[in-house]
Amino acid sequence: MIEKDMLQKMANTIRFLAADMVQEANSGHPGAPMGLADIVTILSYYLKHNPKNPNWLNRDRLVFSGGHASSLIYSFYHLLGYDISLEDLKNFRKVGSKTPGHPEYREVPGVEITTGPLGQGVANAVGFSLASKYSANVLNSESAKLIDHKVYCLCGDGDLEEGISYEACALAGHQKLDNLVLIYDSNHITIEGNTTVAWSEDVKLRFEAQGWQVYKIDGHDFNQIDLVLSEVQQKQDKPVLIIAETTIAKGSATLEGDAHTHGSPLGEDEIRESKKRAGFDPDKKFFIPDDVKVEFREADAKGELLERKWEKLLLDLPLKEQNEALKALLNPDFEKIEWPEFKEGSGVATRDSNGKILNAIAKAIPGFVGGSADLGPSNKTVLNNMGDFPNGRNIHFGIREHAMGAITNAMNLYGTLMVYNATFFVFSDYLKPAVRIAALSGIRNFFIWTHDSIGVGEDGPTHQPIEQLSQFRAIPNFYTFRPADATENIECWKVALRLNAPSGFVLSRQKLETLKSKRDFGEVSKGGYLVKKRDGATVTILATGSELMPSLKAACHLEIAGIKANVASIPCYELFDEQSSEYKQNVIDLNTKVLAVEASRGYEWYKYADEVLGMQSFGESGDANILFKKFGFTIKGIKQKVFEMLGSEYVETEINGCEI
Repeated sequence: MIEKDMLQKMANTIRFLAADMVQEANSGHPGAPMGLADIVTILSYYLKHNPKNPNWLNRDRLVFSGGHASSLIYSFYHLLGYDISLEDLKNFRKVGSKTPGHPEYREVPGVEITTGPLGQGVANAVGFSLASKYSANVLNSESAKLIDHKVYCLCGDGDLEEGISYEACALAGHQKLDNLVLIYDSNHITIEGNTTVAWSEDVKLRFEAQGWQVYKIDGHDFNQIDLVLSEVQQKQDKPVLIIAETTIAKGSATLEGDAHTHGSPLGEDEIRESKKRAGFDPDKKFFIPDDVKVEFREADAKGELLERKWEKLLLDLPLKEQNEALKALLNPDFEKIEWPEFKEGSGVATRDSNGKILNAIAKAIPGFVGGSADLGPSNKTVLNNMGDFPNGRNIHFGIREHAMGAITNAMNLYGTLMVYNATFFVFSDYLKPAVRIAALSGIRNFFIWTHDSIGVGEDGPTHQPIEQLSQFRAIPNFYTFRPADATENIECWKVALRLNAPSGFVLSRQKLETLKSKRDFGEVSKGGYLVKKRDGATVTILATGSELMPSLKAACHLEIAGIKANVASIPCYELFDEQSSEYKQNVIDLNTKVLAVEASRGYEWYKYADEVLGMQSFGESGDANILFKKFGFTIKGIKQKVFEMLGSEYVETEINGCEI
């Protein structure tokens, strides 16, 4: 280890860059960055990465779960040589800058994943580690280790108070993720003051009970930091937690340990005095001593060499199958998928057809893996004869929906995998924060949600989703698919696989009749299409999922009664909403009255519909068929709604001879 004076100078450079950034922006969080500066200074000597290529597959992953410490991240990465300039640091938190208030994936070079909502980064780190374990099992041989990196995560008191960290860390301990290192910035401060106002647990005992190796250090003692990081480089048999006792705003002249430094600038006078005490020129802002810049870049210079050695390893691989396996993981070929076929008229729940689809994809795409929150047999998400993770493809997340969502976000960003996760639709509420981050970051994650409506039946209103569809349709850059039958489900997957965005599949528990297989499915990519068009129509019915078939049959009844109705399937509202006015008018004739039919809250349909036949209350416990009848999602209920909408007197009809 180099001299302590130089290390202190390096750490103080980070501290004052962070403090200057927050002061310049007049907003932000200087306390945690200043408290963590000593730790990341030593960590810079251990990180295996290449700033010239932030996407190198075998790099160490570094996750900042406390995303509010973004001024630390940007200062650190600037010093390490990532494409973040001094001008970028000066533009911290400004509109259009490369240095937003919380770190955003794709926007900031080197940032592995978007963080900020506390605790999610911890689960993300678990996800990166899980992805590395599966990739190593597929790619490594005795003679060539293609995947052998670490996953580091910096977290704080708030991260560990959030329930998601319990979920994720319990799974990490169970899976013995021996390349995962969680560095806990234990400064005992939250916004309301000392953590003792709301928290008194023994974190060491908690993690040991979850199967972790735990170390405790002084987070400002360079020797202790170096010793523990050196120790964790050795072979471990479990994940590691380093409890680093720190002082928030370390290095501040008079505000060390003050809770106000968590989220407020220190002030010009405080920063000047702090710099003066540390031997820095108090009149210089955003100052980086030349020797500090050289030292950080030297500490990092090994990165490019490490990647070159790794690339040479690829060229010299003795095993052809390793090269082929790597190429297959990095370049999935969707054309190899042999999609299942479903007979017209057969009754197949979309959760069942989805299970067959998942298995078809997995057979063709070696990096396609996934699992459920302890609901695999109900969600129909088990990949048959493909083993359990990490040696196989089936991940058992346990009853941990929030962690599952955040874990799979990271796994999908790892570089080798395409990952799905599953639960009942009503429990999507538990993982909605992870869905939001996936959408914000453009992560192609596949969220599978079965038991999609009052069709759940006897389990009752606690398990019958009502408002969830509207909630997810309101999230920008998220695509919710609710296929009407097995064949449409296939077409939805063909679209979702090619989206650079997350998707949700909302699937039925009850059987749905498979419609004619010869429909023009070219328009599923546009979110909706006409299933039945009638000349001279006065009504257009929009439907999704299980409501499409009764809508088609209702249209037949209406025609007998003298009312012609077009029927459109809208399996993805968001994709349809993105289309041109011309296309949408081809589907929804502006000269017709429009009725949307969906067994959900459905307020979003009023953008296109004159009336909505949806749920106006929670459901009830009982037989699904009786519930659909009670709430109007039947041929008769849809007909009655159309007559009401047109101001006509209801006419009873027979279906005889009517084609749908």
